[in-house]
Formats: sequence, C-alpha cells, structure tokens
Amino acid sequence: MSESTPVPMTSNRPYLLRAVYDWITDNDLTPYVLIDATREGVKVPPQVVKNGQVVLNLAMRAVANLDLGNDWISFQARFSGVSHHIHIPVQAVLALYAQENGQGMMFPADENGGDTPPPDAPPPGSPSEPTDEDKPRRGGAHLRVVK
Repeated sequence: MSESTPVPMTSNRPYLLRAVYDWITDNDLTPYVLIDATREGVKVPPQVVKNGQVVLNLAMRAVANLDLGNDWISFQARFSGVSHHIHIPVQAVLALYAQENGQGMMFPADENGGDTPPPDAPPPGSPSEPTDEDKPRRGGAHLRVVK
C-alpha cells in the first residue's frame, strides 16, 4: 500500500460513545446524552425537544434494550408514563456526560462527525506555524448541563 493513499476508516464516534458510556456507568454515575433533534432519523417524542435539542437519561434503570450500535442508538423509554421506542443516529449525538458532575465528552456537530479533516487542511504530520488557536489555553474546556 502506498503512503500517499489514506486508508479509509469508519467513524470513531460510536466507539468513543461506548467507551465514555462504560466509563460513566463503571463509576456509578448517570449517563446523559445530548442530541441534535433536528438531524434526519432522530425518533424521540416531540414534547421532550427543546430548542432543537434533547437530553436523555441512558442509565440502565431508565431505559430498556439499550443498543449503542455503530450507526444508531436505540432503546425503549417512558415519557409521562408512555413507552416509546427511541432511535438516534450516532451522528446526532452532541455530548455524552455524567449528570452528577458534567464529566464526559462533546462531539462535533458537523456532517462527518469530525472524522475527516477539511479539504484545505494540511496533511497530518506536515509542519506548520502555530497560531493563537494552537497555543495552550489556561483553564481548559468544561461541559455544562443543558436543561
């Protein structure tokens, strides 16, 4: 195989989602997922959508038949006492975090999930001048709970 031909890879998003979910539940915390409800294929009760987004509790006590697949997240959940089948494309996930402390991971909202660099990006490993955006920042990023 030639070095100049990039090897196509699947999205890393479903693998990261499963890893973060396991990390949160292994620490006896409650996994919450933030979904872009405007994305095609999202099936959630319309009354739970606020400003085009929805936060869902993925704890085992809150859902049944949870499937964190490579393309879809699906499960059964009750809203106002009524059972619903929830179906979410993995690319619609914006964040997965612990409800108790906000620890987790945010995901890019772009179409390809951030797995492919933009067309004008330099190839990996190529030298470039650091910009202000590349320099380390003080404090770091923090997740916040959106209700």
